[in-house]
Amino acid sequence: MTGDPFSDVIRLVKAQSVMAGGLTAGGTWAIRFPAPDEIKLFALVKGRCWLHIDGEDPFRLETGDIVLLAFKRGFILASDLTAMPIDAWTLFAGGTVRTAKLGDSEDCIQIGGHVRLDPVNGGLLADLLPPLIHIRAGAPGAASLQWLLAALVREQAEELPGASLASTQLAQLMFLQILRVYFQKSGPLPTGWLRAVTDRRLSAAIRLMHGEPGRPWRLDELARAAAMSRSAFAHYFKTVAGLAPLEYLTNWRMRLAERELREGSMPVANLARSLGYGSESAFSNAFKRAMGQAPKRYRSAARTDAVRRFDGDPSGSAAGESDAGRLTLGAR
Repeated sequence: MTGDPFSDVIRLVKAQSVMAGGLTAGGTWAIRFPAPDEIKLFALVKGRCWLHIDGEDPFRLETGDIVLLAFKRGFILASDLTAMPIDAWTLFAGGTVRTAKLGDSEDCIQIGGHVRLDPVNGGLLADLLPPLIHIRAGAPGAASLQWLLAALVREQAEELPGASLASTQLAQLMFLQILRVYFQKSGPLPTGWLRAVTDRRLSAAIRLMHGEPGRPWRLDELARAAAMSRSAFAHYFKTVAGLAPLEYLTNWRMRLAERELREGSMPVANLARSLGYGSESAFSNAFKRAMGQAPKRYRSAARTDAVRRFDGDPSGSAAGESDAGRLTLGAR
């Protein structure tokens, strides 16, 4: 962990932006997209069009606008909302076509992709994002997004050596910048970890907990880092995060433990010590309360599921996925 709590959580949820393709359209057109399985990311490089999410009022997208769509609803992109929409699955040939073209002109150019999240921990981020983030080209803080968008378009157009890797990195930076702009313009965030790790008054204390999660932190030490009294710190932390400070620390330890058990090979006894537990049994009891399974059983189930997914068995699901909702870093 780096001491940057927001980056720590982004790594934990394995947020990965992928630019999947684009669209060039002219004349009168409309395309219906099915409800996305993942967070949808797209940007309007040229022109203007309508975005109509099922159940919502349509609104205009202008050149340079960027949208992050966490709605699990279908939507329509169109030059004219009265036009009969074409099914996106047909237009993009079931995913085999990266860039589709409608009409003979290039009145509208759009690039799009999605954000992949870890199946177990991804809800930490996905559950706190608003259904729609719309960043207009001229919005405060959007200048960096416009630079990233222009660079991404150049990489895809010029096909230089390393273009694929560069595009991936640019898309990742774009996702992070979208979140930063959202934080700036959204006002107070809902109570929870996202508000906590972006709160300036709590940043020093949370940085300590993330930096040394195995240390037996005391409330007075954390309060001192935040330049508050114990009582003021405890009250403010719970108001912002939805959890008491030491409860937050315990839950963060369990998230780290869950990831190590799924992906690593550290013996459970060593893992227990690294997270500040005096014995393997104390850690096992804490983990079972949080995740519903003892650590060794959880690791065994995770490896079995990994083999099933590798073999193409659709019934394979990440270990603890059904129990992950029990463990939060704060209320929404």
